[in-house]
Amino acid sequence: MTCLLRRILVSLATVLLAAHAHAFEAGWMQIQVAGATPDAPATTVALYYPTMAVPRVIAMGPFTVDAAIGGKPVDKVKALILLSHGNAGTELGHGVLAQALARDGYLVAALRHPGDNWQDRSLLEKSPERYFDERPRQASRVIDAILADPSWKARIATDSQGPRVGALGHSAGGYTVLALAGAVPDLSRMRKHCLSEAAEDPIFCGMGRSGESTPPLPAAALSLKDERVRAIVALAPAGVLLTAESLAAVRPATMIYEAELDRFVVPRFHAEWVASNLPTPNLHRVPNAWHFAFMDTPSMSLPSPDGDVTANPPGFDRAAFLKQLAVEITAFFDKTLL
Repeated sequence: MTCLLRRILVSLATVLLAAHAHAFEAGWMQIQVAGATPDAPATTVALYYPTMAVPRVIAMGPFTVDAAIGGKPVDKVKALILLSHGNAGTELGHGVLAQALARDGYLVAALRHPGDNWQDRSLLEKSPERYFDERPRQASRVIDAILADPSWKARIATDSQGPRVGALGHSAGGYTVLALAGAVPDLSRMRKHCLSEAAEDPIFCGMGRSGESTPPLPAAALSLKDERVRAIVALAPAGVLLTAESLAAVRPATMIYEAELDRFVVPRFHAEWVASNLPTPNLHRVPNAWHFAFMDTPSMSLPSPDGDVTANPPGFDRAAFLKQLAVEITAFFDKTLL
């Protein structure tokens, strides 16, 4: 092959990829999902989806949405992706990833976890037992609602297994999607870990009571798995409380990310524990990254137990990383869901 021909083919491939990448824009709308009981709070959900409408950048608190607000969705989407934020987070904190998935043809449902968001942290304060049980159940209720809505159900691609569904989560959201995939929490593991390793994993062990003086989860809580979820991505997951036996039995396709310098959930206790026990380890280490590398950079300083959410280690380019991460996650879901 001549150099000229090779350059022509490379240029053509680049044009085709660019055309594919911009086949859709991202649309955005907000919905409310009813709680499990009449007196339970509703769940706020941000929907990111493919549209042909023109997007615009809109500030929403410390985060921005680059999407067509209320734009008409396209007739068909590749799959539904449930997105779970971290402890005390927001449905808007992973907009770069959600918008990239939407532009590639996915419907992303990013929930604001009731009782565990920036406005309301009561769930963890009440007890870790309820916290680790309720988070996956909240996520499943959002999937229920989307698949029960005729306007969305008709758009989500299906096959012999039913609607195509995946899940993406960060930190406590990483735990949440692993639980949806069949991983089982055991608070005694967390209690033992924090009795022996609190000095090495101080932020995680300082959150709430980290299982101290709490009973094991009741037997009913072992049914957190959502059979509809076929593939998950867990970003810096809180994973030390998940049992080795349940991780070994996880069947959905998984991709795990760890931040090399994570101090919030120290990788060797969390992401690496999870990956080492999965049937097919698929662990990606992000060099020179802190815990919040997987979130959009807020427009203002936001304090956390691990410092400012906007901060990065010297030399770490969060914007460039998130752009590459979006490509990798989209490719993963394309491979495992389609």
